[in-house]
Amino acid sequence: MKSFILASGSPRRKELLQQVHYSFEVKTSDVEEKVEKGLTPSEVVQQLALQKAEDVWSKHPTEIVLGADTVVAYDNEILGKPMDEQDAGAMLRKLSGSTHSVYTGVAICSPNGKDTFYEKTDVEFYPLTEDEINMYVKSGEPNDKAGSYGIQGFGAFLVKRIIGDYFSVVGLPLAKTVRELRKRGIHPDT
Repeated sequence: MKSFILASGSPRRKELLQQVHYSFEVKTSDVEEKVEKGLTPSEVVQQLALQKAEDVWSKHPTEIVLGADTVVAYDNEILGKPMDEQDAGAMLRKLSGSTHSVYTGVAICSPNGKDTFYEKTDVEFYPLTEDEINMYVKSGEPNDKAGSYGIQGFGAFLVKRIIGDYFSVVGLPLAKTVRELRKRGIHPDT
């Protein structure tokens, strides 16, 4: 069975790909992420995913390498991972009672070329009390999450509804990724 390399240390991406029965290796990228000014969130996530995939692919040029990146955008502002608990709380207050967009970009590098795509999902939060925000921040879950929350964990209680691909919010638009890998002869182990 043809395999690929996942250029991401995200346990969520690894779990999603395992969920659909892929065999793959994980090799993380140490590239310093750089984003050009003036890009839209969809362009940012594709650029960051491509940087990660290209970095790993440069060391394994005969392989197929998949990279991904996720950002949360609210009112034209990209919310990355929080710097500390205060930053996490501020982001959650911003998102409380409103709708934001989650963009996940994917890049695939192979000897046959490089491709990128993205998925956008809108997420509506319930209005959050200060107690709910503080409880969630103290849980530690927001620490390494874009927008300071994880929909697949304790943070599920924040979410009123989503419009789009749930798995993209988790970190990888799974159905689209499966189809893109299939184009390259990579199929789940069934």
